[in-house]
Amino acid sequence: MVASTMSRPRRQLLILTCAALGVTSPTWASDNWPQFRGPGMNPAVEDNPDLPDRWSQTENVEWVTGIPGLGWSSPIVWGDRVFLTTAVADGDFERPQAGLYAARGRSEPPQAIHDWRVYCLDLETGEVVWSRSVKTGIPEFARHQKQTYASETPTTDGERIYARFGDLGVYAFTMDGASVWSFDTPHRPTMWDYGSASSPVLHDDLLIILYDNEEESWIAGLDKVTGEERWRTDRAEVSSWATPLVWANEVRTEIVTNGKNRIRSYGLDGELLWEMDGRMSWAAIATPFAVDDLMYINSGYFQDQRRPVFAIRPGALGDITLEEDATESEFVAWHQPKAGNYNTSPLVYKGIYYSLLDRGFFEAYDALTGEPVYGRQRVAPRGGASFTSSPWAYNDLVFALSEQGDTYVMRAGSEYEMLHMNSLDEMAMASPAIVGDRLLIRTRSKLYSIRK
Repeated sequence: MVASTMSRPRRQLLILTCAALGVTSPTWASDNWPQFRGPGMNPAVEDNPDLPDRWSQTENVEWVTGIPGLGWSSPIVWGDRVFLTTAVADGDFERPQAGLYAARGRSEPPQAIHDWRVYCLDLETGEVVWSRSVKTGIPEFARHQKQTYASETPTTDGERIYARFGDLGVYAFTMDGASVWSFDTPHRPTMWDYGSASSPVLHDDLLIILYDNEEESWIAGLDKVTGEERWRTDRAEVSSWATPLVWANEVRTEIVTNGKNRIRSYGLDGELLWEMDGRMSWAAIATPFAVDDLMYINSGYFQDQRRPVFAIRPGALGDITLEEDATESEFVAWHQPKAGNYNTSPLVYKGIYYSLLDRGFFEAYDALTGEPVYGRQRVAPRGGASFTSSPWAYNDLVFALSEQGDTYVMRAGSEYEMLHMNSLDEMAMASPAIVGDRLLIRTRSKLYSIRK
């Protein structure tokens, strides 16, 4: 591994600060990976020649561990421990398949006993350190057949693990697996029985939970030590699946949320700071993120006429909705009406905003101006690839993991160039974690540690 010139204590303090504040740059190669998409929710990692760019089921595989059950939650890492969630069940019910299918979820949940579990693995060996059940029983709420009952990524502050299992609730454990507290999130119907997916996020002593549904949407701040609800704010919103962003900018720290009806930002007390009608796609799935004092937010169901992306400047208050034909304003740095993503979240790397579309296309824009860098390119040369996992980048490369388990490796920069493809030959929808010189990739039944 390439050594940093920063002392370890100072470096660890900065890492902890970045993780707590949601700061996005830079991400060092030996960071913890404490939440969905990493410390700043923009998984562009500092260059490190020891990070892998080629792998298979055997090549550059340090270890592989079988994970029972079904779960699309991403792995997270703190120190020498890896955490992820799953729902284990036996019985004859429909398993997820790759590709776009089934416009509606099943209205009846699988009639099989499920065991919702949190797993802790050793980062060096992949061995299971502990596994804890939070509930066992037949699910009381439906989900889309491509979904799982463990799709929300847990988060950690190095003292506790916080895992959300959709409508089941939120559960806190010590790093050694002792149960600390639980918080119920009573079931509310989601659009077309898709289920939930928004992951919890941390800031200082707050654990933030977003639950958008068809009946009673809300965002809440919980005391991370006790699980007690400090505040709850109702949202005039319908179903969404995006994880909120804690945006620490030059003006303040705020909580940004995606949504079909409105993009909204809240103070750390839950009070609304600003909002806008982005005339969004119905599918608000992509997670907001911030880089270099711009916050990026988008939505983009592929059949919608509007699939907007907005780059927002800090300091907004009130309603900042753009005029009908406007592309910028005091607080909107730029707007692209048809650059949004469906299932994936975008990426900013070395000044370029990369947009990975779920049906296998890739686009690039200038991150500061929104001007196109290059137009739509097909990722898989022969087609047939679909994407839910979000892209990541390092060493002047951009990586895109398909639902089919194939990672397409592209050269970063102003010209599109596909270099090669790495296959794990199993369905994958979780976004990877990057720690030191390791890349952790979760497939439907396994967790891989990829390492040169």
